[in-house]
Amino acid sequence: MNSLNLPWSLKEKIYQIKLNSQNNFSKIVSYFPLSESEKQTIVSLMGDSKSFDGFGSIFSDHVSEKEWNESKSQIIQRFQDELFDID
Repeated sequence: MNSLNLPWSLKEKIYQIKLNSQNNFSKIVSYFPLSESEKQTIVSLMGDSKSFDGFGSIFSDHVSEKEWNESKSQIIQRFQDELFDID
C-alpha cells in the first residue's frame, strides 16, 4: 500500500485516503475543503499521481486555519460519534 508522509497539520484534516485496485491514490477526502497550497503539497508528496481523481470534502464550508485549530477536536469527535450512530 502506498502511504503519504503528510505533515501532521495536513494529516489531521484528512478523513479518508481512497486507493484504487493497484493500491495507488485515487481520492483524498478531507473534513473541509483544502486550500490550493495544501492540495499542491499533497500532490507533490504522492509522486505518481496519474490515477488520482482529486479531492473531496465531507463539509462544503470553508474554514480558516484559526477556526480549524480552535474547533478541530470537536469537529472530528462529533463527526465520528455521528458516524457510529448510523446503523
